[in-house]
Amino acid sequence: MADYEGRGVRHSAGCVEEAEETVKELREALVNAGIKVPTLRIDPASLARETPCPLIELGRCSVETAARPAAVIR
Repeated sequence: MADYEGRGVRHSAGCVEEAEETVKELREALVNAGIKVPTLRIDPASLARETPCPLIELGRCSVETAARPAAVIR
């Protein structure tokens, strides 16, 4: 059982690290496209579990800011 729990902790830590890297990469890509989303982050509530499963919160932004990534994606 302890081995399973250890793997779960490592898996959770890996998930959080991956989410942090993804936020960093997304922020950089948006900045390179001239888009700043100041509230881009890992959702803290998604980390408040025994085994965290991070979600990325794209955050609140103006309509103009939201339209810019849509235009880039198109």
